[in-house]
Amino acid sequence: MNVDKLFYENLFEGLFSDPCQVEFWDGDINQFGEGDTKFRIILREPIPKSEIIGDSSLAFGEAYMQDKLEIEGSVRDVIESLYKNQESFLHQNPSYLKLVKFISNGVRKSKENAQYHYDIGNDFYRLWLDDTLTYSCAYFKSPEDNLLQAQKNKVDHILRKLNLQKEQRLLDIGCGWGELILTAAQKYHVKALGITHSQEQYEHVRSRIEHEHLKDWVDVQLLDYREIKNQVFDRIVSVGMLEHVGKEHLGEYFATVQKLLVDGGISLLHSITGRDEKGTNSWINKYIFPGGYIPMVSELIRQMESHDFYLLDVESLRSHYTRTLEHWAQNFEQALPLIRESKDESFIRMWRLYLQSSAASFNCGNLDLHQFLFSKGPNNHLPWTRDYIYN
Repeated sequence: MNVDKLFYENLFEGLFSDPCQVEFWDGDINQFGEGDTKFRIILREPIPKSEIIGDSSLAFGEAYMQDKLEIEGSVRDVIESLYKNQESFLHQNPSYLKLVKFISNGVRKSKENAQYHYDIGNDFYRLWLDDTLTYSCAYFKSPEDNLLQAQKNKVDHILRKLNLQKEQRLLDIGCGWGELILTAAQKYHVKALGITHSQEQYEHVRSRIEHEHLKDWVDVQLLDYREIKNQVFDRIVSVGMLEHVGKEHLGEYFATVQKLLVDGGISLLHSITGRDEKGTNSWINKYIFPGGYIPMVSELIRQMESHDFYLLDVESLRSHYTRTLEHWAQNFEQALPLIRESKDESFIRMWRLYLQSSAASFNCGNLDLHQFLFSKGPNNHLPWTRDYIYN
């Protein structure tokens, strides 16, 4: 019997929580699990055993990108079926789970990492994000909200939590394409500064500031948060940026926020969180978010306490991120004819796997999304209830 094939037959036995079929490179088809088949995996050629044993996430991710492995059915269903089976070798034998080697994200490295992901073209992101180009977890007041409405809901939800007052100074660390700082200036008449590492985001925000006549209220700069000098702010917000900071620099992030906030100032942190110290898997780190690290809730709260912040509020939006990713994935697939005009099939398969596996991770609870509200020293001016957020 072919040794490679025997290895794979043993590998797939008990790997998934759902019945499935595997078609091997020689045309043989094996059924795993009893009942109706939920998906089929097609192995066009063997993947070296050493790669699977050494780093299964990277091995299977690259095989899918290179079309050595095909999936008939939902990519998300396959990933969820893996996650839900706690008895598989992936969960029982930690030696198969290779952790990312964390590389220190200094200012220069942070800029390179951000540009790798965000400077692949505003036109690409415009094809599958909403009209505001908001690239973070949305907030669905109703399951029927469309993506644009849910992203506007999210910005409004954050700004309400910050309890902004007229003429206050607001800093947005990692401002993306600028929807939050522009809305804050227009709705609350605050002076807002957004900073980003992305040249494409920077140019887009500058164009919006000009177009919406907000030069007196909004500024955007190509800057690392550690490079801000001689300024303080009443409010600091960061949405989907902390994941890029890196484990070794979490303390530096909170120390910088502490330095930049006025006494009694308030900060909101909107971040993906994990349930263990793995941080991220090696495929995501190599192909999607180099230098990324997903912190645990306890890790972030310890950092807040050690930097003398007062924790005011914590909210989980995990289900909202699942729904957001469902919208993004659907939009991505619908935009494929246009995406193929500038991107090759390996890129397309990479982004499909990223979006679908992310949706699976949030739906299964491997990942969460939390908003943390905290202040520098005690703040005795916030309303006593949350009514100011929801009414």
